[in-house]
Amino acid sequence: MRTVPIDRRSFIRAAGIGFLSALTPRQLFAVERADAVFASGFRAPDGSFGLAIISERGEVIDRTLLPSRAHGLAFCKATGRGVAFARRPGTFAMIFDATGKAEPVIIHTPADRHFYGHGHFSPDGRLLYASENDFDGKRGVIGLYDATNGFARIGEFDAGGIGTHDMTVSDDGRFLVIANGGIETHPDFGRTKLNLDHMQPSLAILDAKDGALIQRHGMPSHLSQLSTRHLDIDVGGRIWFACQYEGGRNDHPPLAGHFSLGEDLSFVNLPRETTERLANYVGAIAINRKERLVGLASPKGGAAVILDAVSGRVLAEESVPDAAGIAPSAEGIAVSSYRGTLAATRSNLAWDQHLIRLG
Repeated sequence: MRTVPIDRRSFIRAAGIGFLSALTPRQLFAVERADAVFASGFRAPDGSFGLAIISERGEVIDRTLLPSRAHGLAFCKATGRGVAFARRPGTFAMIFDATGKAEPVIIHTPADRHFYGHGHFSPDGRLLYASENDFDGKRGVIGLYDATNGFARIGEFDAGGIGTHDMTVSDDGRFLVIANGGIETHPDFGRTKLNLDHMQPSLAILDAKDGALIQRHGMPSHLSQLSTRHLDIDVGGRIWFACQYEGGRNDHPPLAGHFSLGEDLSFVNLPRETTERLANYVGAIAINRKERLVGLASPKGGAAVILDAVSGRVLAEESVPDAAGIAPSAEGIAVSSYRGTLAATRSNLAWDQHLIRLG
């Protein structure tokens, strides 16, 4: 997920008069007093699913229906387009224009692939990368979609592992960074995890030009059930990762860490009580580059934790029941929840797993 913020003035300037004139007075008021603008998937009270643009106060600015439940999102600063990926094992992704200037575009995976729920644009916006499951081949792949040609799928790279989940792109566009969760699934079995007794979690870096594997880190044998799930990159280019543990409830595994190109993994030594508060499960990670903060959210633990991105020290912990998405805000870290909360506002929309700041 990108962490370059869009402020109120930038959003209004990009949106243009057509988008703004289509808003209700309440929606326009929300935009005008917003310091930041976010996007999230949601479930409505009638059971339908969609995508919403939201102010940092939790006010809904705009919303679009989706064919089914979404999971992760990505945004391209160069083009102003975003994408919402279907939740595994879904096969659709919806590309949207955050300013409302273009109609949404729905794309689908090939018949022998499904989305893993995450992806990222190249910095110039010409390519969309998507984490996908080659379920018969028992491997993760990164699908390549041409954003200059209707998002036609033009190829794929081997992701260097199985259970490929989150992925991101270095700021210069040279490298793809991938969290291979290590969990085998197949759409014939829904969301069932098929290999918890022999998981293979890893983190990989690929060359964005040709998909060549540059670096791969497998989890040490005693952490083979530590699924590497989500990623973000800090202002210095260091890659942060967050994990979900599939082992014993009374274990206290490391749930976050970082590495850089050419370096080994370093795990953050969280206090035992913090690991317990997170319930051995980090559902999302986000970095505020300006303030050098790392945010972790756990829906299972009902908690959000903020770390110092330099030292890894815990700066704050907060109880957030059903904590879901997390993103850099104008000041600090914003957290959404399945209960519809964001900041001090509670919506009748249940926010889904991830939250992005548009910028």
